[in-house]
Amino acid sequence: MASLLPAAALAQGTKLWSTSRYDEMERSTNQGVAIRGDGRLEPGPLATPVYTSGGNYIWSLAADAKGVAYVGLGGTASGSAAVMRVTPDGKSTKIFSGKEIAVQALRLLPDGGVLVATSPDGKLYRVAPDGAGTPAILFDPAETAEKPKYIWDAVVIGKAVYVAAGAPAAVYRVDLSHGAPVSRLLFKTADQHIRTLLATPDGTLWAGSDGAGVIYKISTTQPDAKPFAIYAAPRREITALAIDPAGVVYAAGVGAKGAPSLPPLPVTGAVGVSITFVQPGSASAAGSNTLIPEGSEIYRIGADGLPSRFAALKDDVVYALGMHDGALLAATGNHGRIYKFDTHGNGAESLTDLVHLEAAQAMALAPVAGGVLVASSNSGKLFRVPDAPAPDAAFTSEVFDAQQFSRWGRPEVRSASPASFDLLVRGGNVPNPIDGWSDWKKVTPNEDSLAASGVPDARYIQWKAVLKPGGSLQGVALNYLPRNVAPVVDDVVVAPGARVAATAATTPNQTVQVTFPAANVAQAIGFVQDAGTQPLSAQKDRTGITIRWSAHDDNGDDLMFAVWYRGEGEQTWRLLKDRITDKFYSFDSVLLPDGVYTAKIVASDAPVHVDADTLTGERASGAFTIDTTPPVPGALVAKLQAGKIHAAFDAKDATSPIAHAEYAIDGGAWQYLEPAGHLSDSLAEHYDFTADLPKPEEKTGDHVIAIRVYDRFENMAAAKAVVHE
Repeated sequence: MASLLPAAALAQGTKLWSTSRYDEMERSTNQGVAIRGDGRLEPGPLATPVYTSGGNYIWSLAADAKGVAYVGLGGTASGSAAVMRVTPDGKSTKIFSGKEIAVQALRLLPDGGVLVATSPDGKLYRVAPDGAGTPAILFDPAETAEKPKYIWDAVVIGKAVYVAAGAPAAVYRVDLSHGAPVSRLLFKTADQHIRTLLATPDGTLWAGSDGAGVIYKISTTQPDAKPFAIYAAPRREITALAIDPAGVVYAAGVGAKGAPSLPPLPVTGAVGVSITFVQPGSASAAGSNTLIPEGSEIYRIGADGLPSRFAALKDDVVYALGMHDGALLAATGNHGRIYKFDTHGNGAESLTDLVHLEAAQAMALAPVAGGVLVASSNSGKLFRVPDAPAPDAAFTSEVFDAQQFSRWGRPEVRSASPASFDLLVRGGNVPNPIDGWSDWKKVTPNEDSLAASGVPDARYIQWKAVLKPGGSLQGVALNYLPRNVAPVVDDVVVAPGARVAATAATTPNQTVQVTFPAANVAQAIGFVQDAGTQPLSAQKDRTGITIRWSAHDDNGDDLMFAVWYRGEGEQTWRLLKDRITDKFYSFDSVLLPDGVYTAKIVASDAPVHVDADTLTGERASGAFTIDTTPPVPGALVAKLQAGKIHAAFDAKDATSPIAHAEYAIDGGAWQYLEPAGHLSDSLAEHYDFTADLPKPEEKTGDHVIAIRVYDRFENMAAAKAVVHE
């Protein structure tokens, strides 16, 4: 769905921080608040711990009609499997311990006995509800022909127990009607494991496999009935099954097909949650192999046997499914969340993010009177989730960073019942609210500004909604005005002898590459170029000067620039050009007298602020030289001497050193000429040289010698002399 209001995308003026979508709400923390798939907040149940184990993992859970829970442990302090009997008031008693690693499944027998399935290399035991006596072994995989290593699940149908096994995958039937249990192989598959079982009221057995992700259906009331593969899911492992009162079966699938097969273990860590719903009958609902890389999918198999994909949880692994009060519950990791699905709803409206546990994985569910028991891992706890919503449901948003010290305005709230919640806001100038933030301030939605309610101007902000019974909240948006800060000119470079066309433009998201004449490359080195402009090329132009700069504004304001200059030894800056929107300016050097200058760029955010609020930033360039006047050569003195021409002259330049000189005789090729001291590094140089005459057959009589003198800016002066033979 769309946000409460569109988040302000403008770089200046009043902005809006909006929180209204599910993906925005679920990044927050809450206490007894349920988050609907459309982003609506409602009072929800508050999970309270009933029992805390001595280990990190609770693998299985069962509960009787009185609310007494049986908790299957693994990874305890002793390293062995155990079953704890936990009464509704939280008192616990160990009724079973074994040498195996974990109690993978627990079920209650009609006579009150407890079925305990252990893995790996485990057995199926019958344990007295109070732990009295010695546990009876009902099924030992080691005594079968297949010898599976794992027991994953067990269900009771009539006077028989059906056992899901793995490595290899098989289902066994254990008959309890003749005193001593009698087991036989019901069916086996080519998969690695049968991971989960479901017994329906009509005596149908459902099974989900690991490897091919196949869901099987078999009638237990018909002798010699064969299992029917009703659906091959896109995911490799079916982790949980559930059935609703209408006979619709739901299955959770995880893992990409082709991935290595490993026993499913809880995985620590937490990432964001994203949920996608697939409507029955859509192309992807028919079992396509388009996979979400992580997370889970929930499939729906109608009473007529038609499979479809019901929901996809991008980052959550479904460990258990269960029905409660007509809704489908999913216990997940790695966020420790319980999701509720309205099986009659459509899309996001059918989802409720019901409970956030103080544990990483919700492993098992057991409905009891007035609520649901939930077993968790990391850490191993038993929680009670009541049907009634929490009396003090509080939802706390994530911390928002406005990037700048800001003034906070009116809170905009969308709710069907504005009086059904209290809205509180606090702010600070460090990311963590515990480090010197303001106290929570109660604010009036859609009316007064936060500042009027005592919320200080600050960079960071956070809101909290305390929902009253029956209340709801669709979204909250906070208006804010970042404090204007001055723009910053990061760097300025001047390149004499270069010109950029006035039509050159800058374009966002392009890499900068400045090209200047080779003689001026050194002046461009070190330039900090904007990461948001296109390549800019300058053409070599002896009379051109290009100034290039980079600048930024932390408010994101649009900027305009002015170019100023002053001569060496001067105190006053003079304006060369203003109201520039590009970050370069080329001009003709003949506009200024020869000399040494410094340029200054002044950046202003005036395009988006009134005069009183406009701020500027500036930076000066290094010194640069303008020289448009050629050198002045002195008298060229030349004479014949020993059959050669001997010549001498002086050259001066008022602004820049003499760069080089050259000569030619009788219109011949120009020859490089060194000054008397070899180094050409002064404003005045003396030249004294001897040149060969042309060959007699090429030239006789008088000879003409010509010289050209250049300064560093390629200004040139020439002179000539006639030499008589």
